[in-house]
Amino acid sequence: MKRKQASLVINPRTGQNLAQITDVLAVFAAAGWSTDLALKVFGGHSMALAQKATEDGQDLVIAYGGDGTLNQVVNGVMHANKKQQPVVGLVPGGTANVWASEIGVPTEPVKAALALVDSDVRKVDVGHIGVSGLTFADPAQNEQLQSGKKSRQAPVKDAAKVRQHFLLMAGLGFDAAVMERVSQPLKYRVGALAVGVSSLKELPAHHPFPVEICTGDIEGNDILWKGEALQVVIGNTRLYADIVEMTPDARMDDGILDVCVITAGNPLSTMQQVFSLLLHRHPDNLTSESFRGAHLTLRVPASVALQLDGSAMKLKDYLSKSDQQTLAHAANSEQLMVTYQFDAIPHALQMAIPRTYSGDLFEKSDNAEDEQKESASDQQNQGAEQTAAQQEQQPERSQQERKEDLEHIKTLVAQGRSVTVVGVKPNPAEKGMYIVAGTITKQSTGEIRPVAVRVDAHTVAQKKTGEPFALEELCSLRTGATIVVAGDKSKRGVIEATQIVI
Repeated sequence: MKRKQASLVINPRTGQNLAQITDVLAVFAAAGWSTDLALKVFGGHSMALAQKATEDGQDLVIAYGGDGTLNQVVNGVMHANKKQQPVVGLVPGGTANVWASEIGVPTEPVKAALALVDSDVRKVDVGHIGVSGLTFADPAQNEQLQSGKKSRQAPVKDAAKVRQHFLLMAGLGFDAAVMERVSQPLKYRVGALAVGVSSLKELPAHHPFPVEICTGDIEGNDILWKGEALQVVIGNTRLYADIVEMTPDARMDDGILDVCVITAGNPLSTMQQVFSLLLHRHPDNLTSESFRGAHLTLRVPASVALQLDGSAMKLKDYLSKSDQQTLAHAANSEQLMVTYQFDAIPHALQMAIPRTYSGDLFEKSDNAEDEQKESASDQQNQGAEQTAAQQEQQPERSQQERKEDLEHIKTLVAQGRSVTVVGVKPNPAEKGMYIVAGTITKQSTGEIRPVAVRVDAHTVAQKKTGEPFALEELCSLRTGATIVVAGDKSKRGVIEATQIVI
């Protein structure tokens, strides 16, 4: 992926995501990227940082964190006042990392950085959420509410500070209530276990709630479903909690949102649904309902919690001042109904998708697969041509020259930089170029430092036996393998390899 100016928006997570930041930056530098660091210091800051990066004209905005950080970056990019939109990428550093699982991004930061370099750009749909207003279940209270209402006012928060978009999914019900009560310090310390603790606390208090789902405007009476539910998921993608496909038919380029309703039932049917989710990784058709639509309206009690991409949202942030006052003074929020409007915005965002991804989330290939095969073929042909060119000269060399060559390799192995491999990827922006991410050990101190080795057609690539090897063979190197490199090393940790021995 050819991107020169990048902004890395980092959620530090009490310092956890800063431990390998030098390693990640070395990979980006080897790809020729100039990367600015933007560190989150307060809630909602990631969204502001992403918006600024977009308006500053960055080519690529990278979220370094979990799905919540990615959601903020997506909202910042979508809110920005800029015609030319950057590509959004991810280095996973959260609890669940659902988006990383969806598209096959490694959770190890350096390998994720390599995958980001070796990515295609795809346009994806984005979900949008808004609130049409509040109503009471009692008609008499409704008339009083409407008569006392002044003209519609804008939300109390600046719209640019409210998360109105989601990449993965929105949830109403049990999951949102759980996320609302998760202890963030505990979540950073023990990860998914903190969500489990919150679930155990929330489960006894959770009960079914009434739901009305319509297509388009709820006043149009085009009701898709009405009943009692335990959970509602509005999916733009498939995976839920990184283990279950709640919306298994979702696509990211079809302009449609997929809805799954876990219906209320007796204890037996509830257990049946739990076993279905655990064993089959998708909801049971007998205790769930599914719907699809580009524009959907849902009416639920105001007491029902809401989450976007795994982060709990506050209803008041989506309300006008008059509706906020109504919500604050309501004697029973379960009798106060809120009308949510969910819309799919087709092809609204450019996302970095690893070239190794199968493409299951997309209806159209967008020629990505063909381009990947063509690029891989070009890489292979170029490597083969280089190997053939080197082998052509081999028979012409005298026994003395071969002996001297082996001596030179022996000296390089003894005195050159020994690099322990972390991962290898081609750089599709530069044909015939490969990036080897790894570490070297400083002999004087024993300190381990990250490096990224740039290998291209000008690099002399040899085995320890003196035989040349094709550069694409680098991709077969496993983590922990050792190579020896000659070449200048920059302050960013990039080695421009003039010679490499495996």
